[in-house]
Amino acid sequence: MKLIATFTIAAALAAAVFSSFANETAAAAPAKADLAKGEASFAGVCAACHAPDGNSLIPVNPKLAQQHPQYLIKQLEEFKAGKRENAIMTGMAAALSPDDMKNIAYWVSSKKATPGAAKEKELVLLGEKIYRGGIADRQIPACAGCHSPNGAGIPAQYPRLSGQHAEYAVAQLTAFRDGVRNNSLQMTQIAAKLNDREIKAVADYIAGLH
Repeated sequence: MKLIATFTIAAALAAAVFSSFANETAAAAPAKADLAKGEASFAGVCAACHAPDGNSLIPVNPKLAQQHPQYLIKQLEEFKAGKRENAIMTGMAAALSPDDMKNIAYWVSSKKATPGAAKEKELVLLGEKIYRGGIADRQIPACAGCHSPNGAGIPAQYPRLSGQHAEYAVAQLTAFRDGVRNNSLQMTQIAAKLNDREIKAVADYIAGLH
């Protein structure tokens, strides 16, 4: 009887420990994004500037479709916190909760990005050279090392660039270079070494990546 009682107590303790562990794991696991809410929020807050499917038709506003959701969440958080400055986006992000940001980011990332095209043919070769090989004598690394050869990026770390508007890419690289955008030390250090022609060349090459 003592053996049975001991076994019963041990089993009860094990069950309690397992239950506690399961509850802690469930609490630690991030809740899934609500895509329906994300679509509704995007339509109400984001679509006017970024188009209903995230494929902005306005060259100065970025395409968001197929962008890595973790990257989008980070940018929204930093707009809200003032780490990335933009009067319009700061105002928009201020009203978003963490769940809103997650729902929007995961919804728009599920939309397929439309392809872009390079426009400045005389600069494309220079842009390709910098994107794929960098500029060794000035210690400028290849963009492809972080954003991948086809511009797909690396989830959660480096954004997708493929097909992005050249005008937007020029604006962001210039902002990094001039210290206007300060939420990526790595990009600030790289862009600081690029001149206007090189920035324009890289941006135009990116626009045609697919």
